Amino acid sequence: MEGNNSHKHSLLFIILISCAAGLGGLLYGYDTAVISGAIGFLKQLYNLSPAMEGFVISSIMVGGVIGVGFSGFLGDAIGRRKVLMIAAALFAISAVISAASTTVFVLIFARIIGGLGIGMASALSVTYITECAPPSIRGRLSSLYQLFTIFGISITYFVNLAIVNMGGDSWRISTGWRYMLACGTLPAVIFLLTLFFVPESPRFLVKSGNLEKASAVLTKINGPKIAKEELDSISKSIDSEKDSSLKQLFQPGLRSALYIGIFLAIFNQAIGMNSITYYGPEIFQMIGFKSNSSFLATSIIGVVEIFSTVLAMFLIDKLGRKKLMEIGSALMAIFMLLIGTSFYIHLSNGYLILLFIVCFVVSFCISMGPIPWIMIPEIFPNHLRARATGIATIFLWGANWAIGQFTPMLLNGIGGAYTFWMFCGINVFCFIIVKTKVPETKNKSLEEIEKFWLPKSKKHVSPSLDAK
Repeated sequence: MEGNNSHKHSLLFIILISCAAGLGGLLYGYDTAVISGAIGFLKQLYNLSPAMEGFVISSIMVGGVIGVGFSGFLGDAIGRRKVLMIAAALFAISAVISAASTTVFVLIFARIIGGLGIGMASALSVTYITECAPPSIRGRLSSLYQLFTIFGISITYFVNLAIVNMGGDSWRISTGWRYMLACGTLPAVIFLLTLFFVPESPRFLVKSGNLEKASAVLTKINGPKIAKEELDSISKSIDSEKDSSLKQLFQPGLRSALYIGIFLAIFNQAIGMNSITYYGPEIFQMIGFKSNSSFLATSIIGVVEIFSTVLAMFLIDKLGRKKLMEIGSALMAIFMLLIGTSFYIHLSNGYLILLFIVCFVVSFCISMGPIPWIMIPEIFPNHLRARATGIATIFLWGANWAIGQFTPMLLNGIGGAYTFWMFCGINVFCFIIVKTKVPETKNKSLEEIEKFWLPKSKKHVSPSLDAK
């Protein structure tokens, strides 16, 4: 009986600290959604061209690329937890300046500051969870970041809808968008306050020589017996790799891990989901929805995202990462083909196109939405994890920037049909690479996954990962 209580206590502890770190997704989710509500009014207020409209949205990704670029080095120097606290503070500052901005250039500057915070959090939130979670539930716990991201997006859609209904067009253009951006201080403050109550990552504590604290954290997570085994395993892993030079990532073995990490990062964004997230209201207006109803349609998408991401949390550790990505990318290709064809034939039934978009969103949320965030930290060894994850996430933010920047230019230039057909082709390519190159990491400890990347000459007896 006492053992059961101890297990429940450990499970509750790891869930709580994973939720705390996962709240970093709220920042990412809030900004992703809030700008989709504000951009239409900003376009009218500042008479933005399609290129400038794209830059207002994508400017936060500029900060994101910079943030993830040094997040790994900073995380290895001062710890994952402290970097996450800095990230929360930067986003709060950004929200205040954004809401008070009087020119588009001040707004862009504020969004770059916010991007620094979101970039740092995006790299290290999941890294923190990955380093704390037991293998059997690591997928579900790591997907909390994506769940909070989707929750942030969905809640923000309803916040935007409420603010839009507070006044007429002139008020929305002059003031309403400021309310939307100002509300971003709330998730930042919640994230910052929560971090005061979580411990540092046990793997960072071992790496920095604080074995006593690491043992205490691992005991709370796994109980004393497993904690001792885990501590020994982490210590041996770190001791065997004293050289933490990034040059190792380009050597045989780890080079494959780096390529897979970069692929997952790019295709988390390139498959087209953020074209819908950033420009949802505008896309829905293109297919016949009026201004307010386009915000309502976007809110429906947000609700679908929440339920789909919760479904993914139950499937990830059962079906596996690889299988879900194969299924999801295949379905996304089909629905992008249908969306593009609907634009091409000028389908008048907006609700049918909305159904195709909903099906695409479900496919994304059970596959290429949460899984890259889970797998990228999983596949790198302890001594390089934070920095390697940061490098991969740079590519994620770069792809994010490209989607934010070029989607309005594509929609205005080549039209909706060819834009969505392009995304269909990207999803087909994604399916092929996942099928042929990406391994399965389900139910493997981080140390087992690390052994998988060793060159054959250095391997002894190590568990194989099923790449079939």
